[in-house]
Amino acid sequence: MPAKTLQWLFGALMAAFLIVPLLVMMPLAFTSSLLLVYPIPSFSFRWFVELFTLPVWQRAIVNSLIIGFGTTALATVLGVLAALGLRRRLPMIGGLIRTLFMLPMVVPAVVLGIGMQILLARIGLANTHLAVIIAHTVVAVPFVIVSVSGSLAGIDRRVELAAASLGASPQRVFGKVTLPLAMPGILTGTVLAFATSLDEVVLTLFVAGPNQRTLARQMFSTIRDNISPAIAAAAFLFIFGTLLLAVVVLIVRRKKEVAAI
Repeated sequence: MPAKTLQWLFGALMAAFLIVPLLVMMPLAFTSSLLLVYPIPSFSFRWFVELFTLPVWQRAIVNSLIIGFGTTALATVLGVLAALGLRRRLPMIGGLIRTLFMLPMVVPAVVLGIGMQILLARIGLANTHLAVIIAHTVVAVPFVIVSVSGSLAGIDRRVELAAASLGASPQRVFGKVTLPLAMPGILTGTVLAFATSLDEVVLTLFVAGPNQRTLARQMFSTIRDNISPAIAAAAFLFIFGTLLLAVVVLIVRRKKEVAAI
């Protein structure tokens, strides 16, 4: 069997391994049963109605949106600034600084959660929305940095130098040249930051109080106490929302690529 065929086969198996569990879970959001079982007795929207009418789920959805948008804004700003700083050649400390920025991606979430809980309690931010936003930002920033750094690496520095040689100030070069060219990476990082915040459970368990319970944490609690199809409905919203954001980013990137041509 040719090597290329093996590569395609391996890729298809990995894709199926990731996607099939989602495809199995999504139809259960529309079951009329009280249990997550197949076959589905009949299709119903009762669990979506419960998701948007019960106070506990309503509060979780609102908290997730507040914390998600706050995390996205803060992580995007910090990630873009960090990527711009790391773009400069720093032979001695550049690699060390980049490694420090990437640490939240590899440090165990429990260790990070304990440290964040102690730190936020000492500065008086425990059990607040701001505390959860800060904690989520810590794990979201590395994704923004990776995405934006990839876009910045693809920018020809001669374009920026040409703009500067024509009299553009550094601020104008950044706003009119660098930022538009890096926008696809920034948009991708923004989506990743939002998805990271929505999906984060462990840090939320450590730093959030009863009034900051997010949708992911509510799903975790529901699984532990009583497995309800409302979890499948919430998961469906997660998946659908993530796919919708990804499609929007792809459309925007495609338009910018066509405009650049």
